[in-house]
Amino acid sequence: MEDVSERPSREGGGSGQGVRLRAFVAGLTGTSLEWYDFAVYSAASALVFGKLFFPSSDPLTSTLLAFSTYAVGYVSRPLGGFVFGRLGDVVGRKKVLVWTLTLIGAATVLIGCLPTQAAIGPAAPVLLVLLRFAQGVGVGGEWGGAVLLTSEHADEEHRGFWASAAQIGPPAGNLMANGALAALGALLTDHQFLTWGWRVAFLLSSVLVLFGLWIRSRLEETPVFQRLAESGERPEAPIREVLRTERRGLVAAVLGRVAPDVLYALFTVFVLTYATDRLGMARGKALTAVLIGSALQLVLIPLAGALSDRWNRRRMYLAGAVAAGVWPFVFFPMADTGSWGLLVVGVVLGLVVHSLLYGPQAAFVAEQFSERLRYTGSSLAYTLAGVIGGAVAPLVFTALLGSSGSWLPLAGYVAVTAVVTVTGVLLGRDGVRPAPAPGAPAPGGGVPQAASGPGRGR
Repeated sequence: MEDVSERPSREGGGSGQGVRLRAFVAGLTGTSLEWYDFAVYSAASALVFGKLFFPSSDPLTSTLLAFSTYAVGYVSRPLGGFVFGRLGDVVGRKKVLVWTLTLIGAATVLIGCLPTQAAIGPAAPVLLVLLRFAQGVGVGGEWGGAVLLTSEHADEEHRGFWASAAQIGPPAGNLMANGALAALGALLTDHQFLTWGWRVAFLLSSVLVLFGLWIRSRLEETPVFQRLAESGERPEAPIREVLRTERRGLVAAVLGRVAPDVLYALFTVFVLTYATDRLGMARGKALTAVLIGSALQLVLIPLAGALSDRWNRRRMYLAGAVAAGVWPFVFFPMADTGSWGLLVVGVVLGLVVHSLLYGPQAAFVAEQFSERLRYTGSSLAYTLAGVIGGAVAPLVFTALLGSSGSWLPLAGYVAVTAVVTVTGVLLGRDGVRPAPAPGAPAPGGGVPQAASGPGRGR
């Protein structure tokens, strides 16, 4: 199998500062808007969908069924990764990102208009699943392009920071989604919120998506794809090439993403159910804890990305993975005290750990693939990891709690995923590019080649 690190790199020093900043804003804005759509569904799954679309005499069963539709959004991601990832390497990053934003926005608005089971019977949950599937397809094609939109405009020495723009999207979208739901919950009675209030958060997506489309339509194509298009080096069958020539990078990137997905599902989705059903806390208090942690991530994620440019990226990722495996064993005893303050501290520190992984993740994943296959490889890694990580996490958490009545199996589950991610990071390659000798040209006429060892700095 060909080693990505031995391929000549043709990436130059990146675009100008102004272009990089516009790309950063476009990547951040687009993914924030799309994750608003995705996160508002996640929160609604925990709070209202079980009652409206999957009514049952057992609240835990209703929640479990609602989380199963949450998982559909992850299961459908690989289709988006296959379709849009391939197109991103063939027709360009910018066009595909406009398409994915439109798809997710349309699906979310339609969910806000969807009749419940009480109104149209079994057709309601079926339509909900179909629209959730469409959301997942769009998100599956979004992440890889958003990462490349910023990282391919960036210089080598600051790739971790610039690529983190796409990583800020999930907490920013989660913050907006939970903020909207919390505000609606505070302004409306429980009956009003359950009857029609939750729909407002979905319908707001129409305004946000129009703004996101405007931002992305004004951005130029990345210089890397422009060079590939001009040289005629765009791949004809990128999926087949990734599976044939870059399997190690794909496996490393997939495994490296599992623990962050599960950890994020725990501290932004399942914690809402745990706090309200298990601890008896008010819905608003549980949402507030998530909002505080998400707000802090807006700063921590780009900071972690920047630190990975100064330190070794893999070692930083490994430290985050170990902390991810340990923290749930501390968090659950804190939460079980019933103290809202300790719940907030536990959620915030859990999302701090997640930031250590999520900040450098975009650059780490992109660096596993050659530039001509980077959209396809990154999208496949992102979506396949989502299926085995985030897709089943709320279901597993709910099922483990229901069967055991204890938090220990939940913490053990996170610890297992942390071991999986450590394995992936050890398989992965560093993005370190050693400087050439004074006066010597960089290999391949571009920047220096990537090293496969730990090396210095990143």
